[in-house]
Amino acid sequence: MISISEFGHSAETLSRTTAEFFGSSGALSKLKDFEFRPQQQQMAVAVARALEEERPLVVEAGTGVGKSLAYLAPAVRKAIDERRKAIISTHTINLQEQLIDKDIPLLQSVMNEPFKAMLLKGRRNYLCPNRLQIAMSGGGEMFTSSELEELKAIWEWAEKTKDGTLSDLDFAPSGRVWSQVCSESHVCTPRRCGSSGKCFYQEVKKQVAEADVLVVNHTLFFTLLNSQAEFTESGEGFLFAGDFLIFDEAHTLEQVAARQLGINLTQIGMKFDLHRLFNPKNKKGLFAVAGDSQGRRSTMKLLDDIDDFFTEIEETCKWGEYGREFRIRDPEFVEDTLGAGLIEVGRRARTVADLAEDSMKSELTELARRLADCRAALATFLDQSEEGLVYWVEKGERDSISLNAAPVDVAELLRPVFFERNRPCVFTSATLGIGDRDLNYFRQRVGAEEVEAIQIGSPFHYEEQMTIHLVKEMPQPNESGYEAALIKWIRHFVKLSKGSAFVLFTSYSLLKRVSEAMQDFFEDENLELLVQGRGKSRGQLIEQFKKDTTSVLFGTDSFWTGVDVPGEALTNVIITRLPFAVPDHPLTQARLEKIEEGGGNSFMEYSVPEAILKLRQGVGRLIRSGEDEGLVVLLDNRVLSKRYGKAFLNALPEAPVVVAE
Repeated sequence: MISISEFGHSAETLSRTTAEFFGSSGALSKLKDFEFRPQQQQMAVAVARALEEERPLVVEAGTGVGKSLAYLAPAVRKAIDERRKAIISTHTINLQEQLIDKDIPLLQSVMNEPFKAMLLKGRRNYLCPNRLQIAMSGGGEMFTSSELEELKAIWEWAEKTKDGTLSDLDFAPSGRVWSQVCSESHVCTPRRCGSSGKCFYQEVKKQVAEADVLVVNHTLFFTLLNSQAEFTESGEGFLFAGDFLIFDEAHTLEQVAARQLGINLTQIGMKFDLHRLFNPKNKKGLFAVAGDSQGRRSTMKLLDDIDDFFTEIEETCKWGEYGREFRIRDPEFVEDTLGAGLIEVGRRARTVADLAEDSMKSELTELARRLADCRAALATFLDQSEEGLVYWVEKGERDSISLNAAPVDVAELLRPVFFERNRPCVFTSATLGIGDRDLNYFRQRVGAEEVEAIQIGSPFHYEEQMTIHLVKEMPQPNESGYEAALIKWIRHFVKLSKGSAFVLFTSYSLLKRVSEAMQDFFEDENLELLVQGRGKSRGQLIEQFKKDTTSVLFGTDSFWTGVDVPGEALTNVIITRLPFAVPDHPLTQARLEKIEEGGGNSFMEYSVPEAILKLRQGVGRLIRSGEDEGLVVLLDNRVLSKRYGKAFLNALPEAPVVVAE
């Protein structure tokens, strides 16, 4: 156990006590599996210094540094000593679970002063028993017979669940049923649900108030940031008064922020909310319960208008052969035929709410608010009234249509929030740099130009653990013969490693063609071929890959990052193509245009750096421990033939390079 004098309330600075804590003879060294890593100590001290000086910090920490503990230990100490809340935001569920189930308990075991840490999910993940009871009492007026069966099953589960979250439920309820029983901000309130002590979300809010460390994801962080009234007592913190922030997996910050700070209005979402008021197919909904015929008629008309509106949008957009997005460059590209209906139905919901009992009043008022938000978003999209946004229409699953807008430059929005108020916030990831030791590219993209940045290398010995293989005579991806050559060299390198390989693609259509063409080869070699998109989830594929240590997995975007397969199961990572983003996505287009308009070179200033970051993430799948060994294969000879190729190679770990003719 570490004493407070060693790591705590003494006159020592946080940075000095942190250095001792991570030292070769410090408190952590007493743990059974602890291995002193000077890189981890260096990062921990840098984080501690930024926290005690109340300033932001950007830090890249290579794979194997142990960055989670390096930021957790000083953050927890500061939270305890100053009675402030530490917010830890991550991008992936895997890291959230690692923090809550492994790293935080380990830290608790070596600190003699207890602290409270918890994982917070979005509030719609939590059951509201009050809303459940209201839904059950609505019965046949609100729900179909199959939906009532789901409600009964949720009721039975509610009696025994401990956390009341959707992930604890042993079946997947329909979206309509869950939307009627989950926590919502204007329906599940402290006044209405807090006093009973039975509402899961209201109890979570009480625990949040007492927690020293709160783990969230990036999407939830920005959602809460946009509605600070949820928790904050003053404007001095990010989410809570006086809090401070650690942003892990910060390489995703720009993309998440752009999505969360923009507009996403879907045909399905609009109809989903309206069906809660009245569904013409099953005659159920709040207007049916209230016996309000005018509300039913207005809702039915608006539902028809929505279908007509989105049909017109789909017919107006020029999608191209494979296009899923179409950029809208001019205001009012279609007529607003929904605004009046949204206003009318919203007004009717509020009128009926005024005459309804409390339980129905809150539900109707919440839906009226949603319709008003929808109307405002629709007007912004059609008028293109907000400067600095790019607007586009997108086809989703089953050809569902959505209207989208996102800020082209999030740096202007993030800079005043994170970097201009002298508040402690740390941004870290294993991949922030593109070969630039000052991490200048990342800092410019998020508005952190004036923030201190440090780069801490990996403790792994890449020169001994990894070799990089290039193919000189490989056709370029846009040349004839590329696909045949790709198949030839995948065969070669899979045989070389005897399987145990990830083959990473940037195109699903190419993955599909190559996997079909190579099926016989893998059968002849007695190697299991696992292919993304053939029915199994990402998690299932990874688990099967780990168990069969000679298997080969073909994957696209989601397998380039966030996958951890240490040991002999993965000894070969084959990159089929440099991961340049397709420049036809409207947001990518707009970013490239902004650079060109400013006199820059968009390819070298955006396309190449983004591809380098993605490549580093893919290559990073190989070496996950000090014992791992293997090869990385780049089947794109542009790293040898193009001037920018050196930038890609220079950004990779220093390992022997083998060039095949």
